[in-house]
Amino acid sequence: MNLPILGVTFLLDKTCVHTFSQGGVHLAVDGNSGAVHVLDTDALELINLIKDSDRLQSAADLERFLRENPHYQEVGEEILDLVAEGLLFSTDLTEVPPRPESVVKALCLNVAHDCNLRCTYCFASTGDFQGGRELMPLEVAKAAVDFLIRASKHRRQLEIDFFGGEPLLNWDVVRETVLYAKQEAEKHGKVFRFTITTNGLGLNQEIEDFINEHMYNVVLSLDGRKEVNDHLRYTVGRRGSVYDTVVPKYQRLVQGRGSKSYYVRGTFTAHNLDFSADVAHLSDLGFEQISVEPVVTSEAEEWALGEEHVPRILEEYERLADLYLERRDSGQPFNFFHFNVELKKGPCLYKRLSGCGAGYEYLAVTPKGELFPCHQFVGQEDYVLGSVWEGITNHDLPLQFKDAHVLNNPICRECWAKYYCSGGCPKNNVEVAGDFQGVDELSCILEKKRLECAFYIQACC
Repeated sequence: MNLPILGVTFLLDKTCVHTFSQGGVHLAVDGNSGAVHVLDTDALELINLIKDSDRLQSAADLERFLRENPHYQEVGEEILDLVAEGLLFSTDLTEVPPRPESVVKALCLNVAHDCNLRCTYCFASTGDFQGGRELMPLEVAKAAVDFLIRASKHRRQLEIDFFGGEPLLNWDVVRETVLYAKQEAEKHGKVFRFTITTNGLGLNQEIEDFINEHMYNVVLSLDGRKEVNDHLRYTVGRRGSVYDTVVPKYQRLVQGRGSKSYYVRGTFTAHNLDFSADVAHLSDLGFEQISVEPVVTSEAEEWALGEEHVPRILEEYERLADLYLERRDSGQPFNFFHFNVELKKGPCLYKRLSGCGAGYEYLAVTPKGELFPCHQFVGQEDYVLGSVWEGITNHDLPLQFKDAHVLNNPICRECWAKYYCSGGCPKNNVEVAGDFQGVDELSCILEKKRLECAFYIQACC
């Protein structure tokens, strides 16, 4: 038996390795390196034995074990090779390397703190963000563009998301802001990418043509089947079917986009735990880019998701993964946002550590020009960062967001999924756990399951 001698000091990091089986496929994920391995039953058995054994703490321990247990020799040598290559039981970072200067690179413009829908589960309090209903004046939007150009410093590629409420209620400002930003981009050597999120009620041919010409991405809100969508999404005064109104508009807009990005974005609640059927329905309508997210809301609401729903949701994600594979094989493929996990060329280290960059790279702007860490924090006065005219005046808060990365969170640090989820949503963590060092446990469970499904799908492709 000729095994490489790796030395007693070559310790195995067991916290980063996660094994699971789905659809008859066995997999191991090495969270530190990002490597995912498809296993046979012997490899699965040995990796789990290594994880559970107090005697196997180093590569040298494993070598001795294989000499004493030669029936594991072949698979054991393969595992040792992966250990030596840093692809299994790999070493984690001990400290965060010095990071480059952070600059603001994206703004979410809340151009409308108002909405023509009254969705029951709306995190923004049906569009007013728990304040007065108002629209962003053009001068505020232009000042936001100017602020982003200044605050982005050397960065060339910038992003602006038009959000609400319902941004189409303030369409003239959206259109003029796009044109102004493009004009200013030429002067300052910048390039803007625009995204708009809409409920679709205000779409017409003129608006659709402008969106398809100028918007890099468009997010179209629709929860799925008609009875599901219209149960919690309805107009002021409950007049007519939202589903019947927006579906033809969405289909027309998507057809006109060609290869440009879009997502039909839904929300599932305790009322539609069979949400894979909603994804299937959206696929049947001809939409290929689909995202259906768990509702984020108070546990007191009767449609909120709780611990009692978890087993059913996990089963539903597996059902959705099988649907994904079935439709791919039958020539009717769709893309599900949460199943997109890049294994070969993942995001940079700092993106994996901190995720979205809320609070220092990505900010939200209110109709009055106030700056917040992201759209989820809008309306919470403790999180005001400054304004588009003064810039960032609360300099301590961005540092708190910047330091709230997975290596500074004792819960995340020991999790195999930390470099995939980047610690989750800061707003959810603060809301549920009370501070940046906590986690939203329900979101963690669901994110890990979505990752498992994503790895399973790639193993089957």
